[in-house]
Amino acid sequence: MKEFRSFLLRNHITPKWAIFALDLSICIFSVLFSQYLITGFAAGNSAFLLIVTITSLSASAFFVLLKTYQGIIRFSDFNEAMRSVTAVFCSFLSIVALNCMMAFSGHAYVIDTTVLLVFFFVASFLIFGYRLLVKQLYRISITEDNTVNVIVYGVELNSSLVKMSVENLSDSAYRVVAFIEDEEQYITKTIDGIEIYSYTETEEIIRRFNAKAVFFAKDKMDADLKRNIVDVCLSHHMQVMNIPSVADWINSNQKLSRLEQVKIEELLGRPSISLPNEHVINMLGTKSILITGAAGSIGSELARQVAAICPASLIICDKSETGLFELEYELQQKYKLGASLKVFLGDVKDEYAMNRLFAAYMPNIVFHAAAFKHVPMMESHPSEAILTNVQGTRVLADLAELYDVERFLFVSTDKAINPTNVMGASKRIAEMYCHALHGKADCQPKELPVLPMLPSVKLKSKTKFITTRFGNVLGSNGSVIPRFQQQIAAGGPVTVTHPEIIRYFMTIHEACSLVLEAVTIGNGGELYLFDMGEPVKILDLAKKMIRLAGKEPGSEINIEFTGLRPGEKLYEELLNKAEEVIPTHNKKILVAKVIECDYQGLIAGINELIETAQVCNDKKVVSHIRQLVPEYKSSNAVFDLNNKEIDPARIASNAF
Repeated sequence: MKEFRSFLLRNHITPKWAIFALDLSICIFSVLFSQYLITGFAAGNSAFLLIVTITSLSASAFFVLLKTYQGIIRFSDFNEAMRSVTAVFCSFLSIVALNCMMAFSGHAYVIDTTVLLVFFFVASFLIFGYRLLVKQLYRISITEDNTVNVIVYGVELNSSLVKMSVENLSDSAYRVVAFIEDEEQYITKTIDGIEIYSYTETEEIIRRFNAKAVFFAKDKMDADLKRNIVDVCLSHHMQVMNIPSVADWINSNQKLSRLEQVKIEELLGRPSISLPNEHVINMLGTKSILITGAAGSIGSELARQVAAICPASLIICDKSETGLFELEYELQQKYKLGASLKVFLGDVKDEYAMNRLFAAYMPNIVFHAAAFKHVPMMESHPSEAILTNVQGTRVLADLAELYDVERFLFVSTDKAINPTNVMGASKRIAEMYCHALHGKADCQPKELPVLPMLPSVKLKSKTKFITTRFGNVLGSNGSVIPRFQQQIAAGGPVTVTHPEIIRYFMTIHEACSLVLEAVTIGNGGELYLFDMGEPVKILDLAKKMIRLAGKEPGSEINIEFTGLRPGEKLYEELLNKAEEVIPTHNKKILVAKVIECDYQGLIAGINELIETAQVCNDKKVVSHIRQLVPEYKSSNAVFDLNNKEIDPARIASNAF
């Protein structure tokens, strides 16, 4: 049986011409055998040639007409087999009709009627029988000792096809032993003789059937439920996979090796959210929208979601030439924005470039997502963090006021709360500046250079400044999950900074959906916090990803602890101790009551900070940060290049 199964898998789908030829050969054999039984081959060679020719033409015509050769033999069911018998019956009737015509014209029968009757029964039996025989032999072959017992999660209308596909289209000998489901209406019922159990019985079913794999056939299911089931499966060292669309699977002749592994993102994400997008569409649909940092993870997803709304115009801005080019191509291909999509290559801290951008496109709403975000890199380059994250934000916020932008949303981070690193502290200063601008309508922002060709702008502004703050997004550039995936693929080791380190995670799609929601409900001056769910222990994350890859932590792939990096802390916070939280109509969005600060003192401090950063005096930059953000407690003792203090005067003297 094992050899028979291997033969079928090597010849994955029998060619149509082979099935057609086999059916036709059976018909020819049947008519010759019938002739021998009835007449004993009394007719001459010419008569035999005529019988074979007529039978072949008649049978071929109905095989083609009824497409009996298109089925996959080992998947044949009763209806498909009966279609082949119908073709033989139609061939029988057509020859009977020909006999009647010959008799009416005074000629002898082409084929004796008794021979035709025997031919019909013999051919029908053989064509029907070999289809069922192949199917049954294949079924027997997958019940051998090397069979892998599989549990399928999810009962749909195509569950019978799922079972058939798992058992018949796989490279391994899989056998479905149980279905599990979370909907009560399906419990205790059967599919092709296989019982449906409640998901609460998963562990018992695994033991009862000695199951070695669980395949998820349900597209949408609760993330917590899926996580719990996967945890149970991994504890039993089981394979966990997602089943693709059955129609695509069969039509494209995909093998089970093409099944997708359950991704860690599916287990970390929360249940899908349904935002009241009507007012989001109504607000953004008629606006000119600018997104900075558009080539980044958050910026590009924001651009996709905004593009789907089809705004009056969408301006994407980034200093990454390649990233901007690829995003423009993607948006045009998917959303056909045409001339309403504007592309601007420029650096947010370049006042002249940003001034030209605002003057040319006059945005109504600004999403400011451009920033340096990688903590260890910014610990080595504090001045660059300030110039991009603080000066860049100030340039855009000031321009938003000068050009009478309606709403300005600043994308911040949970690392801005009680920061222990330069990146988080720089984002906190940017938060403070945006909030201070909104609260001091009578104070004019820093004067910006106005190019001669630009129109005059209003000095009286009504811009609503809004800040959003959330944690890590799954799969973003440089995040821990892609790094773990690379390390696991390379065979390890997987590196974790500390055994107790924890982080909050959110999907990029959900984060950006909540950002769009926040910009529409904000009245200005708010700092919105997003519900990040439960924190995730990074060590547990690493172990789960290793097990999902079919390996065992420690024995097959090692985990190494490298120690906390400069500026890194064990856990992130979403709220300062002095900040209070107020709920909104959306349970996933909260408003923090922000601490007020001295506007004039803040402006003076930021000016001095930026001037210091412009000459790359990193130690003084960090000193100024401490003055502006008293809660900043750095865990990094060194803030200069290559761990050496560099005299700014020496740099200036060597400059051209």
